[in-house]
Parts: sequence; C-alpha cells; structure tokens
Amino acid sequence: MGQDIMSGGLRPLFMGNVPVWRMVRKLAHGILNVKISRTYVPYQDLEVRAMLMGLLDNPKDFLNHIRRYTTSLTTQMAFGYRTPASDDEDLLGMFENFDELSQIAGSQSGAILDLYPIARSLPDFLLPIRKAGKEYHKREMKLFMKHFLNARKQLKSGNAKPCCAIDLLNAQKELGFSDELACYMGGSLLQAGSETTAIILVGFFEAMLVYPEVAKEAQAEIDRVCGDRMPDLNDVPDMPYIRACMKESMRWMPATALGVPHAVTQDDSYMGYHIPKDAAVFLNVWAIHNDPKRHPDPRKYDPSRWAGDNQNSAQSAVTGDPTKRDHFVFGAGRRLCQGMHIADRSLFLAMSRTLWAFDLKRPIDEKTGREIIPDVDDIQDGLFISPAPFKASIVPRSESRAAAVRKEWENMVELLDEDLQWKIVPEGLKWRDYEPLDENEDLLEALS
Repeated sequence: MGQDIMSGGLRPLFMGNVPVWRMVRKLAHGILNVKISRTYVPYQDLEVRAMLMGLLDNPKDFLNHIRRYTTSLTTQMAFGYRTPASDDEDLLGMFENFDELSQIAGSQSGAILDLYPIARSLPDFLLPIRKAGKEYHKREMKLFMKHFLNARKQLKSGNAKPCCAIDLLNAQKELGFSDELACYMGGSLLQAGSETTAIILVGFFEAMLVYPEVAKEAQAEIDRVCGDRMPDLNDVPDMPYIRACMKESMRWMPATALGVPHAVTQDDSYMGYHIPKDAAVFLNVWAIHNDPKRHPDPRKYDPSRWAGDNQNSAQSAVTGDPTKRDHFVFGAGRRLCQGMHIADRSLFLAMSRTLWAFDLKRPIDEKTGREIIPDVDDIQDGLFISPAPFKASIVPRSESRAAAVRKEWENMVELLDEDLQWKIVPEGLKWRDYEPLDENEDLLEALS
C-alpha cells in the first residue's frame, strides 16, 4: 500500500533490497554523512532561534512552532528554501501531506492490501482506501516535483543554497536516474526528518509538564554551563543531562511504534521459531522501548537511566550488541537512518535553548483552578504515533532571557531577505569535535 499505490514504487523507505535502493542508499550516505551534514548547521541554528521567537510571541501555538521548526529545517536541507511562518501555504500543504500519509498507510484497510495481495485485484469502488492512496500519490508527486524543479531553477540561475536536491541534480548527470525518483528522494528526507523530530520534541515538551523535576535539573545544568548566554553545539560535551533527555525522549516517544519492515534474505531461526526466506520482519520499537526488563518502569520519563552513556545515536546504532543500544528510533541493519547525527543536533539545540529561555508549566483549569496534566497514554496512532494535543503555559524565565531571544533573532534577520530567505548562508559555525565517528562512518557505509 505505502509503496506501490501511495508512492508509485518510488519511496526509498519502502523499497526492497534491489539495485535502485542500493544506489539510493549510497547516494544518501554521500549526502548525509557526518562531514557533509555540517553544512546544515547554520540552518539548524537559525530555525531554533525562529522557534524561540514563536514561543515568545505566541506560546499557546507551541505545537505549530515545533512543527514549523523541523519542517523549515528539512525543506532547507532537502530543497534549499525556508518555510518562515506557521501559516505558510507550502508548510500547511506539507502538514496535510504528512498527516494523510500516516493515516492511510497506517490504516487497517491498507494493511489488508499488504497482507492479502489477492485483494489488490478488486476494483477501486470496492477498495476506497486504494483509490484514496492513488489520489494521494498524485498530490504528493506534484508537491515534491514542484520543489525539485525549483531547486533546478535555482542551480541554473546561480542562486542555489546548499541542499540535497542540488547534490541529487549533480549525481543525476552521472547516474541518469529520473526526476521522479530524485524528487521522491528529497521528499522522503523531508517527511522522515521533519515528522520524526517534531514528534520527539512534542513528547519532550509533554514530559517537562508531567515531570517538572526533570526540567529543573536540566535547567540547573544549562545555567551552570552557559549562564546568560544561549547554548550552542560547543556545549554538547558539557551537558550530559541534556544528552540523557535526548535519549530518553527518543525512547519514551519514538515517533513510530513499528519500524520499517525488513525481509529475511535466507532461512533463519530465532528462539525456536523458523523464519523462512523473504518473510517480513518488523522491528517492534514500542515493545523494545517499553520492555520493563530492559527499561524498569518504562512509562516513567527518567533521563537518569542514561547516566554514564556518552554515545551519540550513530555510535550506539553500530554497536555489535543490540542489547546495548539506547533506542531504535533510527531503525536497524541496512535500514539505519543516515541522518542520525543531524537529528541529534536538532534535538540538542531545541531542548537546551528552550529550557534556557523558558519555563514549561502546567496550565490552570479555569473552572477547577487545578493544574492540567497531560495524559501520557493519550497517543494518536497511524504510520507515525504522537502525543494527543495538549496545553502548556510557556513563559520566559526572566526579562533578560526574553530580551536575549529577541536580540539573537534580530541578529539572524540581518542575514535574510525580505521574504525571510537566506541572502547568503554563513560558511559554517565552529564547535568542538564532539563526534569522533571516523571508524563508525566506515561501519555505516558498509551497511549502505
């Protein structure tokens, strides 16, 4: 359903282990490896500052500010343009696209077509879900192709910003793959990077309301390290508790309950069960993350369970012992997400800067006068899972912190044009080398 009907066979996430997928995987590694991805740090820095301004000016709309942050970051990485406002037409179109993909691909009707291929021979009027999937693919292709062709136009005019679409256009000259495949490669990055990171951050905000003692401990660490300046990537090594919050957020609200299905390449056995060649195997992320033997009291948000764990997501993902992995948000085996280090940076900047600038408090029920505490078990399901919408009271920790947020944003606006797009992207932001991944890069490439 998700691949043949909703994607025209073009979505890399759902491709089998075929030559096209192997080519796509190799391209993705070249585009998103640790060294190349540092090109995008200015995008991450800018969009977090924009999110903080949104939280300052309109805190009640925090869910949309989070989504705008992650989506604008990935539109820049994928196609080279920003989505500067929460009511941006392109942004709203992408939100609708993400939500529809999650609902259709994750529906029970869609699962029937995957489990019983014979049902695919039925006419569309007996399978309204298939008709909806076909219509979705047409709209999605139009959306992705629009952004891909715009990147080509920018490249020809000499106004292109660093992004994956430019790398794909250059690779296309050598490898000869179609525009349709290229635009789906960029679009898939947009969907995966935006939605997953947004859901994890929403879960983090929810956890700060339910467990205020965690927020206080995190803020104490931030104040001790940064004082009155805004955190940046240089602070990663000195903030183990924030890094622990990142790990716990990915464990606690992993964005997907089931990982991408894998296929067994040869007959295998596991714990006495025979698994025949070509059988589909699902990574049950939710069950692993909530296994009380692995994580005692699993529904409690407890960063202290990661005390002493200094590995980032990429380092943990390539460990030879899966029982020692921190989480499985980014998949496993050949399907490991190539953008793990990008996600780690995005989460660190968003979490540390939000808690540096703001207090996240439980809102007060106007009728009862009592605090409103989100229900952590109220989860929206689908291809992606996320907390049900909840309310929060987000207030600046001080007038000086609020003023600093405004000043930091004003400094960035000077680099943007009248449409709030980059005039010139900074060459890069300097920070300490906290990612000793040279040997792990080889392992990641070997899995590609």
